[in-house]
Amino acid sequence: MSVPTATLASFKIPAVTNEPMKTYAPNSAERAALQAALKELRAQGPLDIPCVVNGKEVRTGIMEKQVMPHEHKTVLCNFHNADEALVAQAIDGALAAKKDWENTPFNDRAAIFLKAADLAATKYRYKIMAATMLGQGKNAWQAEIDAAAEMIDFWRFGVKFAEELYTVQPPENSFGIWNRTEYRPLEGFVFAVSPFNFTAIGGNLAGAPVLMGNVCVWKPAPASTYASYVVYEIMREAGLPAGVIQFIPGPAPEVVGQVLKHPEFAALHFTGSTHVFRKLWRDIGNNIENYKSYPRIVGETGGKNFHMVHKTANVTSVVNNTIRASFEYQGQKCSACSRCYFPDNLWPEIKAGLIATHSRIQVGGVEDFEHFSGPVINQFSFDKIKSYIDWAKTDAESEIIAGGTYDDSVGYYIQPTIIVTTNPKSRTMTEEIFGPIVTIYVYKAEDYESTLDLVANSSAYALTGALFSQDRYATVLGANKLRDAAGNFYINDKCTGAVVGQQPFGGGRASGTNDKAGSAAILSRFVSPRSIKESFVDLEDFVYPSNLI
Repeated sequence: MSVPTATLASFKIPAVTNEPMKTYAPNSAERAALQAALKELRAQGPLDIPCVVNGKEVRTGIMEKQVMPHEHKTVLCNFHNADEALVAQAIDGALAAKKDWENTPFNDRAAIFLKAADLAATKYRYKIMAATMLGQGKNAWQAEIDAAAEMIDFWRFGVKFAEELYTVQPPENSFGIWNRTEYRPLEGFVFAVSPFNFTAIGGNLAGAPVLMGNVCVWKPAPASTYASYVVYEIMREAGLPAGVIQFIPGPAPEVVGQVLKHPEFAALHFTGSTHVFRKLWRDIGNNIENYKSYPRIVGETGGKNFHMVHKTANVTSVVNNTIRASFEYQGQKCSACSRCYFPDNLWPEIKAGLIATHSRIQVGGVEDFEHFSGPVINQFSFDKIKSYIDWAKTDAESEIIAGGTYDDSVGYYIQPTIIVTTNPKSRTMTEEIFGPIVTIYVYKAEDYESTLDLVANSSAYALTGALFSQDRYATVLGANKLRDAAGNFYINDKCTGAVVGQQPFGGGRASGTNDKAGSAAILSRFVSPRSIKESFVDLEDFVYPSNLI
């Protein structure tokens, strides 16, 4: 295709709503289907996962293992890492595919993503969930809200938001003039680096730029390689042309270094650690004179998310929301609750509620549906989280009131742990842990306003936060004082669980660029608008009217 296909009509996409959630209740059809998918996937392992470059599977023989974190002696898949030559081939292939993909009409690009969403909702739903459960240690509910519902929502709402973005046009036209805006894809290629903790994020990091006509080189996290490969399979079956997304697992230093030195590098779409993101930003800056254009840098990183509780809060709600926000998916969410500020008038009741509720948490393998918590992702994570528990046991200002044990003999299990501290700036109140640990500071109820200042200014992060209050004036005061402390702010609800199309997600400070995944805002980062002015009236003279005598 050497020239753009003619656009013969203006199309309106089908109505988009959030994907309905399945419950996986006992004896339900969806539970039986998911259990069958888990059994089938386990029987197939270990799988052999290739790189995919220019639509062709490539097996380099440079192997790495992805194990099941709840049973780490079992290998889910062996995957092939890209080498230097293959990374170069992937970049060249993406650039070669760019022109035809850019010239593909929006309705055809949209159709691919709408079909991918329908495939994920039907044919692939249980396969992608099983891959996420066995490979990333999620229970059925967490896999449903991630690998199924959120990924489907990203693709469907992405099309809706793209349609809306394209309709944003200049509101004024002078006589004889037609002004219009063209939303071009970026020059060059986009580099997507996805994390282990959300399968859906990989589908969006690669998918969002591609929807807008860009080509993408995608490096998935090693610990989510298989689920990411299934995401790629879905997009390929939906009709994504070869070369538009290049799937290249590989060692970060080699892959990233090669990508960031390329003159056609146009954008980074990243989710991961703050440390890595800052290094990538520095590396991009150091290469800035090599690039054809200034690269777009879009990143969502860490968090030290809070629950702030006023003296009028509903205790039952505080307890249940804190348990969920802190311990669902073992605290391995960038939005997970990690620090709490509870008033002393409610503390005895909250403490009793937390201990009683914590005692009901069942920890174990993901194939047993009664387990609320599972394993953390790998040995490195286990050792890091364990070190914080060991530190708290020896710290004079900290007390563990629930949990505090761990065992990696079979899987990487950390018992959900609740710490109470008398120091609001202790290690576990300020450092990102990314595991099932929450630390509580009890403040004097009459010091609500000064504690709000403490919450707002005691963390380098600003991703999510929640305020619990039944007093509207206290709620307004808290919302105002905490305005810059969280990009996603919740009132009388937990600090996790942003839904595409409902709560666009992202934060500031050390938490990222706050470009709001799940909204039109993030799509605007992957286009380069061109303003077009067309004149229908010829200019008869160069002289201004004011020049006349």
